[in-house]
Amino acid sequence: MSDLDMMVLPEQVEAVGGYVIATYYLQTARRVDIVKKITSIAIEQTTGTWVPVPEETPEVREKYVAKVVGIYEVPGNEYEVPALQEVREWVFQLAFPAVNFGPQIPMLLSTIIGNISMIGPLKLLDIKFPPDFLAQFKGPKFGVTGVRELLKVYDRPLLNNMIKPCTGYTPEVGCRLFSRAVEGGIDIIKDDELIADPPFNPRLERIKLYMEVIRQHYEETGHRVLYTPNITDNALKVLDNARRAIDAGANALMINYLTVGISALQGLAEHPDINVPIMAHLDFAGTMYESPVSGMSSYLILGKLARLAGADMVVFPSPYGKFPLLHERYLQIGHHLLNPWCHIKPVFPMPGGGVMPNCVHAIYRDLGPDSIMGAGGAIHGHPMGPVAGTRAMRQAIDAAVAGIPLVEAARQHPELQAAVEAWGLMEEEESGIFDIKG
Repeated sequence: MSDLDMMVLPEQVEAVGGYVIATYYLQTARRVDIVKKITSIAIEQTTGTWVPVPEETPEVREKYVAKVVGIYEVPGNEYEVPALQEVREWVFQLAFPAVNFGPQIPMLLSTIIGNISMIGPLKLLDIKFPPDFLAQFKGPKFGVTGVRELLKVYDRPLLNNMIKPCTGYTPEVGCRLFSRAVEGGIDIIKDDELIADPPFNPRLERIKLYMEVIRQHYEETGHRVLYTPNITDNALKVLDNARRAIDAGANALMINYLTVGISALQGLAEHPDINVPIMAHLDFAGTMYESPVSGMSSYLILGKLARLAGADMVVFPSPYGKFPLLHERYLQIGHHLLNPWCHIKPVFPMPGGGVMPNCVHAIYRDLGPDSIMGAGGAIHGHPMGPVAGTRAMRQAIDAAVAGIPLVEAARQHPELQAAVEAWGLMEEEESGIFDIKG
């Protein structure tokens, strides 16, 4: 099979069906034979190795080798490469036969960004799945609609709290902080990603205490709250942790899905015993996406793949908080989580990491009502205490939905006013969808 035989038009691949198309960014030296390099990558990740082997027959290659769908240089040099341009940049696409890996994410990633993740400056940007491949995944059990139905909240962003400090406290201390957030009107409380089942705060003990707070609060007020205990552990223990948490009363779960493994998330979401929403936490993601020239894109690992694996809620960095993330990347994550995607349910994006009342309006503008505001320090570090901190966040959310400026809403609510005085306002540049001059 020649290099030319391995190059196909995208319409040809889509007409045949059964191919997953991966899009990459690549840097090369000035005089590289780009067609040879990319066809070599396609062979490396499917049928071949560095030397021809007898059983890699033309028939095997025809059926199982990846196809080169497109090669695009940026900028698009045509007749010469400028003399001073020592590094050339490319975007290319490979179409992989889905039969090579089947409906599971570990072998999908092993094929698409496995060994080639070590060849130098190459980054996986996106994956396009054919509908018949997606049909083999169940996706989230609950999604946006299911979580809203559990909480009976339909018309505004949800509010999540992370108990602070992150770790080092007993179940009794945690229960006191938990109770304050519930009293203030929280919708969801998640464990911090740094606390799972330490000896000073056993998971099952705190679940029972926290869920009793939720029960009493519901009986008194009719307000529903979800609690997501952190079940992160050895991959073989995660399902048992989930079952035990649910048996102890937990009405949702949280997992650090990238340190355990994304297939553990998929296994939980698809298991018939796990009948509560699952929150996927982002920690460890930076090791995969932060390099601009290697790894994979943030919107793929925190967006499309998390949703495919079955997360109902996904935590990711807010560009307005303490972790750097380009605004367009954050919007792409929201797009991958919320927009229609065959039968896979839309799921809640939850920007976090320093979210406070002064950025609620911006997040609402960006992501709309189907989002979760994730606030930790803004609630437990509020000058008037956690109850007031929760109320201030809810007041900011209500103002954003009603189209009331934050400063104006703060005049009407002492809790929100105290937050504004403590942490100030966020400077924003408003831009419309048709602003193409920047």
